[in-house]
Amino acid sequence: VQLQASGGGLVQPGGSLRLSCKASRAILSTFSSLNMAWHRQAPGKPRELVASITNDGRGNIVDPVKGRFTISRDSAKKTTYLQMNSLKPEDTAVYYCNAELKGRNYWGQGTQVTVSS
Repeated sequence: VQLQASGGGLVQPGGSLRLSCKASRAILSTFSSLNMAWHRQAPGKPRELVASITNDGRGNIVDPVKGRFTISRDSAKKTTYLQMNSLKPEDTAVYYCNAELKGRNYWGQGTQVTVSS
């Protein structure tokens, strides 16, 4: 499974971004079996989970971003999304897409999100 993350950029506080993670080289049945997640890593800090969504569509958002971020998936496009609203400077980080299948983890290359005025 190869993951391609995109959608990062520079945004002002209070703005929005939508990150996308496409699972290329994965057939539809494989994507449908994947549990997907977004993690982020700020400079000097460990990587942390932001949101996850199971293969049957159950989503979970961690408390620091709850109410501002949502996670979704489109099986036909083999893509997972992270909608980020009301962005804050502390959301600045490299965001990584993750897929888990039968205990094996796959990572995308990361996309930079910078929230600054």
